Amino acid sequence: MTTSDIRTPHERAAQSPSAQFPSAAKPLDEAYRRASLERLAAEHLDILVVGGGVVGAGAALDAASRGLRVGLVEARDFAAGTSSRSSKLIHGGLRYLEMLEFGLVAQALAERGLLLERIAPHLVRPVPFLYPLHHRGWERLYAGTGVALYDAMATVSRRRGGIPWHRHVTRRRIAAIAPGLDPGRLAGGLVYYDAQVDDARYTMTLARTAASLGAAVATGARVVSLTTEGRSVTGATVVDEADGTRFDIRASCVLNATGVWAAELESLGLTSPGLNIRASKGVHLVVPRDRFRSEVGVIMRTEKSVLFVIPWNQHWLIGTTDSDWDYDKSHPAASGPDIDYLLAHVNQALRVPLTRADVVGVYVGLRPLVEGGDSPASTAKVSREHAIVHDTAGLVSVAGGKYTTYRVMALDAVDAAVADLDRAPVPPSCTDRLPLVGADGYVALRNQIPQLAASYSLEPDTVDRLLGRYGALITEVLAATVTDPTLREPLAAAPGYLRAEAVYAASHEGARHLDDVLTRRTRISIEQPDRGLSAAAEVADLMGVVLGWTPQRRESELAAYRVRVDAELKSQLAISDDSANAARNPSWRRPARPPADAMS
Repeated sequence: MTTSDIRTPHERAAQSPSAQFPSAAKPLDEAYRRASLERLAAEHLDILVVGGGVVGAGAALDAASRGLRVGLVEARDFAAGTSSRSSKLIHGGLRYLEMLEFGLVAQALAERGLLLERIAPHLVRPVPFLYPLHHRGWERLYAGTGVALYDAMATVSRRRGGIPWHRHVTRRRIAAIAPGLDPGRLAGGLVYYDAQVDDARYTMTLARTAASLGAAVATGARVVSLTTEGRSVTGATVVDEADGTRFDIRASCVLNATGVWAAELESLGLTSPGLNIRASKGVHLVVPRDRFRSEVGVIMRTEKSVLFVIPWNQHWLIGTTDSDWDYDKSHPAASGPDIDYLLAHVNQALRVPLTRADVVGVYVGLRPLVEGGDSPASTAKVSREHAIVHDTAGLVSVAGGKYTTYRVMALDAVDAAVADLDRAPVPPSCTDRLPLVGADGYVALRNQIPQLAASYSLEPDTVDRLLGRYGALITEVLAATVTDPTLREPLAAAPGYLRAEAVYAASHEGARHLDDVLTRRTRISIEQPDRGLSAAAEVADLMGVVLGWTPQRRESELAAYRVRVDAELKSQLAISDDSANAARNPSWRRPARPPADAMS
């Protein structure tokens, strides 16, 4: 593959007047990565996006779809930070109504509808929740009014996305749909709907869509400094983590989408950081679905915020916490008290209490909250509105917000960056009308599940699951199984995933390390009791064939994963954030100032 393969849409159109946007998804393989790095080093970009989370990937897509020359660099992997560790919900934020943040809720509900209807119907799907009531009369009126307003705001946006209206349910009905709840604590309830997504896969799909529209995308490319001229930022110096090569990227504007690292990247510019970021730790537990019988998820109030019990394939996600984190941002850690807090609160509603023995997975994310001058003591009360800072020419920073509203954040950030471009007027954003790769043809393929199953000698349930992960790209995933039927088989230690999925992650989805597949392209690391250790060798073998790993490289990948799992398990036995961080990140020391290379 050559650098000409990743030209911008405008470049392709200039050479071929009849050229159209590519209908096929760009494979994010090693050849594409090398070509992207060559292009980043050689060209002058309109916008360089730093950060491969959902906002950064969304910004790269927004800019590429406007015909701009755009690059995206990420120090680790797509969604390696916050964007793989959320509650995996696409929602308006019912609790924000109580905080009177009506604008944020309305915006998020409109985005929820867009994702369901047009942008990613293959990746986002409705999910029902029960809101239990414990008091008769006033609580039903109070909660019912809030949920009715929630539904009404979605309707007014004209983007319900097929989400059903809420309904009131009796104790008897709850006993039928959620027999795992303790009936003695209930006076009835409300069932309402939101939506769900695999956050890491969605972020990767955004980046892949951006690449298919001409963006130069590279993971394992760490920004170590910003380059300047006069009082303007003119680009960045980047290190290729694969071989240590250092090179400069020239850009009219650097778009800082590094989340909790935003202030650190800003500090490499000409002025003091314009964003005051407060990192809020959110912990989630993963337990098998059979530990709690219910057809619906559950949302419960706590003394601090709300607690979700979210259906997740054959598991439940239970979360989340909301507390300050002042330690290593790359690898936040859950402590024993975090786990006990979640178990104690969920057990208040369950007929049979959960114990630590029921927990098969734990994951932790950091919310990049933007603080003002008089921020509240509790992170749960800090607004989830996003902020754009453009105090220095050539540098735009974006932070805050919610996963659900990533597209609006990306749009606003690119709009701000356009002011630094010395070129003809730039078209407005079109991402509200742009389906992600895998969306086109998805509905028709769902109607052909029996035929697809017969064609590839798979069970219809397996095809249904694959369609929910890849959409119309399912045929790419299964193409290798035609010549190698063993790839149709499930992974021995993780039967919810086919061997072909590990191969496809390395050949098409930009996975470069074992951890990328076990924790983000799949969710084996949080769905298996041994955190994926028993599946690691088989996945490494499959990836290694694609990526040309030597036996030494394979063993180093396995060793690194074992160290990670051991550190995480030790941290979850710690009694405080301080000791949990020490167990998870034993070499970390609180820096006197943020290090220049501490960005993701």
